[in-house]
This record gives sequence, structure tokens and C-alpha cells, in this order.
Amino acid sequence: MSEVVPLPAVAPGTWRYARIPLICSLPLVLVSPFLAVGGLSVAAGIVWFHRDPKRSPPPAGVVAPADGRVSIVRAEGDRVRVAVFMNVTDVHVNRAPMAGTVGDVEHTPGKHLPAFTKESERNERVRIDCGECEVTLIAGAVARRIHPYVESGEDLERGERIGHISFGSRADVLLPARFDVEDVRVEVGQRVRAGETVVASS
Repeated sequence: MSEVVPLPAVAPGTWRYARIPLICSLPLVLVSPFLAVGGLSVAAGIVWFHRDPKRSPPPAGVVAPADGRVSIVRAEGDRVRVAVFMNVTDVHVNRAPMAGTVGDVEHTPGKHLPAFTKESERNERVRIDCGECEVTLIAGAVARRIHPYVESGEDLERGERIGHISFGSRADVLLPARFDVEDVRVEVGQRVRAGETVVASS
């Protein structure tokens, strides 16, 4: 008996995006095999983009909320912000930096400017109060949908999935007030992995 190959783990809603090019590819086989292959390639690319691999959080420390490169480390009053820019090749499922209880989940409409620029401060975003820390998911130039997974009152474990951004773009963590810049363990330009890389510890 042949071994059954499991479907890849993907973010919720992935197949809704992938089904359109997938369905369109079927009749295109009769018209143009080249276009049919193109449709299948687009569907495969969407599934790959929304992949959701397992992660193993460390026992301590504040972990990265996203895969990608650190784009910002800065003090904001008595708090420190660490931002991670997600490239198109990065996993876009976001994770809780710390254990805690969700306070609120707030959506703010806005623009869709490149997430690596200063102008992205005006972009659409979803702010998730994770208890001691705060995570903000920010849409980018290509991103058009932020999907939070959590609601107010839910308990979170370190590294637990909290949402994903379809086709974009940046995730910020605002550290608890007890952390300062000297407690940050990453630097701008460094690659990090959501739920695994420690970005701050005291």
C-alpha cells in the first residue's frame, strides 16, 4: 500500500485564494496547456506563500512575532519597539511573543504603502494586546487582508499562532515597560524566525 502524502499545513483561508487559479486551470487545459500550467503555478505559489510550519519556542525570552528581517529597534517613551519586515519568501503566520491574555484586538484602516518605509506608519493595521506586550500586524503594498486568529479574553502561550497577513508585510512587538534597548537580543538587518528567535530577554 502506498504511503499517503499529507497536505501541507497552511494558514486558514489559503484554499479560498488558491481555488480560483486552480479552477481556471482545468478548462485552460483544452485551450492552452501553457496557460493551464501558469494557473497551476499561481495556485501552488499561493499555497506555498501561506505555508504554516511547526515551530518550537524556547523556554524563556520574548520571541519574534514574524519571520523576516528586523527593520526597527527603537525606544518609544518607556517602551521598546522591535519590528520585523516579512519578504514575499518568508512565512507570514504570526506568533505570540510571550504568554499572556488577549486584552483587545483593534483594526485600524489605512493605506497600503511599502512596509519597509517610514510612510507605512499610515498603513492598515491590526493591534493585538497580548497582555504584557503588544503586537501590531501591518499591511504593505501588496497585502490586502490581515487575519487575526485571537479574540479578547483568550489565553496565549509563547509562540502560539495569533494571525497572518495575506501577501504582506510587517509585524511589530512593543515590549513590556521592564525591558529597555539593552535587553534587545537582535539588531536591524538580522533574520529571525517567528516563535523561535529570542528578540529580547532580561
